[in-house]
Amino acid sequence: MSRASIERRLTDVSTEARRLREELAVLDEQLAHFRADADDLRLRAMVAETAEAGREHRAAERTVAGLRSDREAKAARLEKLERTQDELLDELMGN
Repeated sequence: MSRASIERRLTDVSTEARRLREELAVLDEQLAHFRADADDLRLRAMVAETAEAGREHRAAERTVAGLRSDREAKAARLEKLERTQDELLDELMGN
């Protein structure tokens, strides 16, 4: 790969990694918020012992699980980008 193409690829990888870090920060905030809500709803469901309270708690847990899954996928993508970035830097230094 030419030096120019490596530099372009590095720029693209860096831009995507920065975007993913920002998204992960937002997801972490959302997870904290929705996790707290799910915990509150769990307690309400235990105290109220109603079907509605149980449904609300399960819905909140599904939301948390979805956010957690999304976060894990983005974190895995970021790790891959960081490895790619390291490889590109190594290649650039070798050229």
